[in-house]
Amino acid sequence: MSHSRTAVRLKKERRYGIADRSLIFIVLFLIVFGLIMIYSASAYSAVRSGHKSNYYLMSQLRATLIGLGVMVFFSRLDYHILMKFAWIAYFASLILVALVLTPLGMTVNGARRWLNVGLSLQPAEVAKLGMIIFFAAYVCGNLRRVQHLKGIVKTIGFAAIPALMVYVITDNLSSAIIIFAIIYIMLFVASPNSAPYIIFAGVLFGIAALIVYVVASNIVPAELSYRLGRIEAWLNPEAYASGKGFQTLQALYSIGSGGVLGKGLGQSTQKLGFVPEAQNDMIFSIICEELGMFGALAVILLFIMLIYHLLLIATNAPDLFGSLLVTGVMTHFALQVLLNIAVVTNALPNTGITLPFISYGGSSSVFLLAEIGMALSVSRSLKVS
Repeated sequence: MSHSRTAVRLKKERRYGIADRSLIFIVLFLIVFGLIMIYSASAYSAVRSGHKSNYYLMSQLRATLIGLGVMVFFSRLDYHILMKFAWIAYFASLILVALVLTPLGMTVNGARRWLNVGLSLQPAEVAKLGMIIFFAAYVCGNLRRVQHLKGIVKTIGFAAIPALMVYVITDNLSSAIIIFAIIYIMLFVASPNSAPYIIFAGVLFGIAALIVYVVASNIVPAELSYRLGRIEAWLNPEAYASGKGFQTLQALYSIGSGGVLGKGLGQSTQKLGFVPEAQNDMIFSIICEELGMFGALAVILLFIMLIYHLLLIATNAPDLFGSLLVTGVMTHFALQVLLNIAVVTNALPNTGITLPFISYGGSSSVFLLAEIGMALSVSRSLKVS
């Protein structure tokens, strides 16, 4: 009996790769660090809003505990089962986004992007997870098709539908871009013919550069569009210091005042009403102010390690479906980290992008942890020598 139990235990242990433990440690460290920074960044604004100082912390902690439960569930689930729910994931994502237009839709800070289903739910976060599952399964079932131009165009059309719905219905351009980019990179990875994808990406970058040029040259007045106005404020934030450039300038002041070692945890002055919603999209600027360049680089290094471990799992996955699942997860994390830090440092126009596990946001944390759970499920199937 003892020998039998030992054999079963060893068999189970051999199903876990080293990346499993490293990935779990990195995620847990980021979560704990994020909770600390959310409390530091939000305590003042919470009290000013009539709440207890730990209001945002406790809200995030509840969502995190739910997310950890979801992560464990997905990690223990055979990821191949997700293929059976691919179409359900696709249509459920579209339906949830459409429900924002119904009385279930909620408006927060002037943006109607949430659903009130007993708790606040952001459908765009559900759509990111749903599209990763759907397109991983879709590519596996249509591998030959996505290697030819006609199939590529059809598949990109599928990808454009949820991205456009998120943009049009919730007015969330950043999430729409992330959804489309996740799917696009998954297709790029799965296809041996990379030329069409490179050409199409080049065209998109060219269009983006042209838009920036026409705004910078005043060929098209920025007043014609809210998005164009953001580009103008990005190019010249000082000219919009009391308006669209206010948040960006305050974040830059916060970053600059932190220096190399920072002012110390909890010692930020910019979070005292100067950086709007400091616990959300701009929390990286508070990290820079309180922990300095050293703390900021440490956070960036942790995210690099996280993405690297996801890359290890994706490249060593036992099948294409598992590889594409983790590729989608890796792309999602890489994009959100890159875009958030780029926005905070004014390398890109201001958009509503959260920093994974660190910015305040319950829906984001739950579904990001679900994605980590899927990656862990794939990692469990890796053979360990």
